[in-house]
Amino acid sequence: MGKKTTLVIMAAGLGSRYGAGIKQLAKIGPHGEIIMDYSVHDALEAGFEKLVFVIRKDIEEDFREIIGKRIEKIADVDYVFQEITALPEGFSVPEGRTKPWGTAHALMQCRKQVQGPFGVINADDFYGKEGFRLINDFLRADRADSGMMEMCMAGYHLVNTLSKYGSVNRGICQVSGDGYLQSISETYNIERKEDGILRGENQQKEVVELQEDAIASMNMFGLPEKFLDVLIEKFPSWLEKYGKEAKSEYLLPREVDCLMKEGKARVKVLEDHDRWFGVTYQEDRALAEEALRECIAKGLYPEQLYR
Repeated sequence: MGKKTTLVIMAAGLGSRYGAGIKQLAKIGPHGEIIMDYSVHDALEAGFEKLVFVIRKDIEEDFREIIGKRIEKIADVDYVFQEITALPEGFSVPEGRTKPWGTAHALMQCRKQVQGPFGVINADDFYGKEGFRLINDFLRADRADSGMMEMCMAGYHLVNTLSKYGSVNRGICQVSGDGYLQSISETYNIERKEDGILRGENQQKEVVELQEDAIASMNMFGLPEKFLDVLIEKFPSWLEKYGKEAKSEYLLPREVDCLMKEGKARVKVLEDHDRWFGVTYQEDRALAEEALRECIAKGLYPEQLYR
C-alpha cells in the first residue's frame, strides 16, 4: 500500500460559457464553499496525496483567487494548462477552430506532474465520499500482473444522478458478472415519465427503458501512469483522422473503451452508493445546497470546511 496517488481535476471547461472568468461557480456550502471544495476535502480524506488542476491559461488568475489559494494551504497542488495550440510537431489548429481538443488531450498535459497511479474527476461535479475512497484503495493495491492496464471507474446508480428539473444524458454501463466494464452506451434525455418509469433515447434516437439501479459512468476514473503515455502516443493518429473537424474531441471514455476492445486494458467498476449531483439546471443549485446541509447534519462534513 505504499503507492502515492494523485487526483487530476479537470477544470479547463470552467467559464467557457461565461467568457474568460469563472464567476459562475455556485457557492453552495454554508460558508461560501463551492462543489470543488468538497471534492478536494473528500479526496484528501481518502488518501490522495497530490492535486493537479487542469485549467486554461486565461482563467488562471481567477482560478487561483477563487479556489487555488485556499487549497494550496492544505494540499500539494500543481497547475497545468490545456491550450488549443498544444499539438504535436507537424500539426496546427485548423482555421476557425475554437473548441478545445477534449478530456484525453487535457489529461496529456499532466504527464510531467503525475508520477504514479491517478484519479480523474470533473471540477464542477459532486461525487460524495465513497468514490474517492474506492478509487484510491484500488490504485494503491498490489495485484498480479494481468498483462493489461488495470483501470477502475466509480459506477453510480442511475437514480442517484438524476435532476428533478429536467432530463439528463448519461453513459449507461454494461458490467460483467465479475464486476468489469463491458461497454458504455451514451443515453440521452433520461427522465422519469408520468408512469414512474425512467426512459431515455439511445444513439439511434430509439426510446429505451432504464432501471433505477442501472450503473452510470460519471467520468470518475482511476488510471495507471502509463495510460498518459498511450494517450500521447495515439494523439497524432487521432488528429490525422479527426483533427480537421471543427468540433471533434479526443475523449477519455472513448480512449478507455478503445483500449478495452483492443484487449490492452480492463476496467473494474466500483459500485458507488452515494448521491452524485451537478448544477445542470439553475434550480439544481437549491437541491445541491439542501443535499449538503443534510450531509453536514449527518456529520459527514464540518460546518466550515476551511478555518
